[in-house]
Amino acid sequence: MTSSASPAPAEHESALAEAVALGMPAALSDLGGLVRIPGIAWPAFDQTALERSADAVAELARDTGVFDEVRVLRAHIDDTDELGQPAVLATRAARNGRPTILLYAHHDVQPPGDDALWDTPPFEPTVRGGRLYGRGAADDKAGIMAHIAALRAVSSVLGDDLDLGVAMFIEGEEEYGSRSFARFLRDNADALRADAIVVADSGNLDARTPGLTVSLRGNARFTLRIRTLDHASHSGMFGGAVPDAMMAAVRLLATLWDADGAVAVDGMTARDADTPPYDEETLRDEAGLLPGTTPIGRDSILSRIWHKPSITVTGIDATSVAAASNTLLPEVSVVISARVAPGQNAEDAYRAIEAHLRANAPFGAELTFSDIDLGDGFLVDTSGWAVEMTREAMADGYGVAPVDLGVGGSIPFIADLVREFPEAQILVTGVEDPHARAHSPNESLHLETFRNAVRTEALLLTRMNARGSAS
Repeated sequence: MTSSASPAPAEHESALAEAVALGMPAALSDLGGLVRIPGIAWPAFDQTALERSADAVAELARDTGVFDEVRVLRAHIDDTDELGQPAVLATRAARNGRPTILLYAHHDVQPPGDDALWDTPPFEPTVRGGRLYGRGAADDKAGIMAHIAALRAVSSVLGDDLDLGVAMFIEGEEEYGSRSFARFLRDNADALRADAIVVADSGNLDARTPGLTVSLRGNARFTLRIRTLDHASHSGMFGGAVPDAMMAAVRLLATLWDADGAVAVDGMTARDADTPPYDEETLRDEAGLLPGTTPIGRDSILSRIWHKPSITVTGIDATSVAAASNTLLPEVSVVISARVAPGQNAEDAYRAIEAHLRANAPFGAELTFSDIDLGDGFLVDTSGWAVEMTREAMADGYGVAPVDLGVGGSIPFIADLVREFPEAQILVTGVEDPHARAHSPNESLHLETFRNAVRTEALLLTRMNARGSAS
């Protein structure tokens, strides 16, 4: 597709800034309403909350007056008869040869964890210190409201001159692995097809500096069971001669890292790319590193987070401290979560880790691998017109030049978008800053960052609306 562009009229952009400002109280109020709905996709939680959440998002989409059709849909999970969680699909056909943009976010959230660790109730939105606190306030209900607020502002300014095609896909199970995502794309390919896709589920360099995410690490997550005995035995009677599963687990897991804490698995690769300045003091502030604890890894800090692999033990099944007895444990299970450098296939990385663990199993311990979940990383082609238009909108929306970011986290479904829509330019943006604490207690949204994100997206939509396209 070839395209020609003309700048959006200056009077439109001046009116747009005013419309965004006037719409901010309603946007924050609506965001608070979404935060109050505890929509969690894990089966252990009330699934009717996800239905209420999807319905609330659908109503917000209808109320913009932008879309021709708004539906709440589910897709089957591949190779099963099970339906995924409810998603919202809103569509508006392009007019007069204009391009189409697809806006993505998700309405499900992480479980809150221990309520005692929250300063205020996790599903009661609370504003203090220029931030809105609550589960999902940043990840990713703010992404939803950035789309809605930007569309409201653009529609109010452009009116009948809005010719841009718009599709909005608000997923309901991103935090639970996007299990029906690929099928949803195939089932609704015609409605979702677009020239550019905005994935509003990432973050920025800091609260003032916008970022366009150009690389994401992949992920390889699995459960490892380690067995050394066919039954528990007395630690006094046999300790010193019989290796228990915990001993084997500790010895085995320690081989995954070298003395600096860097990944020590042959076959896991790193990406060679520059990173912006970022010092240890900033890392300590943003991550909450204790004064006596040192960072791990080598080379620049951001290269360790963005461009190199990491391995974390995120869960363990063993006897609890409260239930401890003088017993040799027959088996221990752990969840291992690896982040894979951009550019490496997640399957290859997983196979390297599996081979490493099997080769290093101490005392002949028996290893079993299960619940394997893989997702490839992502590298953006930054040569497209939509990428440059997004950078310009960020510079004007935030008043600060954007930076290209790598992100240590993973958004595996982007590989599905690339596969289904290979011609689309994918723009990974977001409203989070390093203090958002997504997935953690006291998750929050920096309100000024949110305002700037809405301004940015409104400018992007308006400028895309002024862009002609021809096949």
